[in-house]
Amino acid sequence: MSITQPTAGTIEGLTKRGMPVTIITGFLGSGKTTLLNQILKNRQDLKVAVLVNEFGDINIDSQLLLSLEEDMLELSNGCICCTINDNLVEAVYKILERQDRIDYMVVETTGVADPLPIILTFVGTELREFTNLDSILTVVDSETFTPEHLESEIAFRQLTYGDIILLNKTDLVPEEKVEELEDYINDIKAGARVLRSQHGQVPLPLILGVELAHPETYLTDASLSKEQKSNHLANDGFVSVSFKSNRPFAVKKFQTFLQDKMPANVFRAKGILWFKESTRRHIFQLSGKRYDLKDEEWQGERSNQLVMIGRSLNALEINQQLNNCLTR
Repeated sequence: MSITQPTAGTIEGLTKRGMPVTIITGFLGSGKTTLLNQILKNRQDLKVAVLVNEFGDINIDSQLLLSLEEDMLELSNGCICCTINDNLVEAVYKILERQDRIDYMVVETTGVADPLPIILTFVGTELREFTNLDSILTVVDSETFTPEHLESEIAFRQLTYGDIILLNKTDLVPEEKVEELEDYINDIKAGARVLRSQHGQVPLPLILGVELAHPETYLTDASLSKEQKSNHLANDGFVSVSFKSNRPFAVKKFQTFLQDKMPANVFRAKGILWFKESTRRHIFQLSGKRYDLKDEEWQGERSNQLVMIGRSLNALEINQQLNNCLTR
């Protein structure tokens, strides 16, 4: 199984085959950015253009990705399926018009994105003349996923539109649960390619250049996208709370916030944190009840940037609690 590699770097040169595109979707905290980093680490001589979007006012993911230099195209903030389509078309054209060689395009959606409008941007607009939608890859957190996830309209649509379902974090659960999850997903999405991974590690020939997309099916569902595009966030009740400060946190105060004060209905949180007690930059990731904190050298000016995503969150109260964690 080989990866499709167009050789031309202009729109005219790509019209015969079209630049292959993979859309990475998946619910909050499933490991999409980790998978994207693995793709970038293991791409060998394949030159990949990446489009990243987040649901929130602070673009954390773009700061956590490996350096892409000029190939990094940041789209405007907000749910990609609600506000991004015009900008997405523009960004894709910028990639197609580059003079240097670009072999592959990967679009990472936010965790609360309905993938259908993004899909339709590639198969239902003029972009279908210049791009070739290869597959929709849905990342699933094997540890936290339960059938209750599908009570979320978005989680269900992400799964049902997935051509590849990547069961991530399989090292965190017993084999029995992974097998049950595989059976459950096969019942929901018969025919999907179901793969397992740990830390987003998966052989690239299994996920790139696979030609598993079904444009005719997506176009049939196009009428549904008009309703979902405007209502899905309201239907699911998702909100994003952002916090920024040029003052450092006190470690003990922030720990107390995490343990005792953070709302239980926060599904996902991520940030770049500055602690008074440390000279290092700290990368904070929370998925469900599990969180991780890694440190590295600072890049740029020191500050605190934190985004929380959940249901029915009180932004004012959360910001006040985080302000109380800052040093005086």
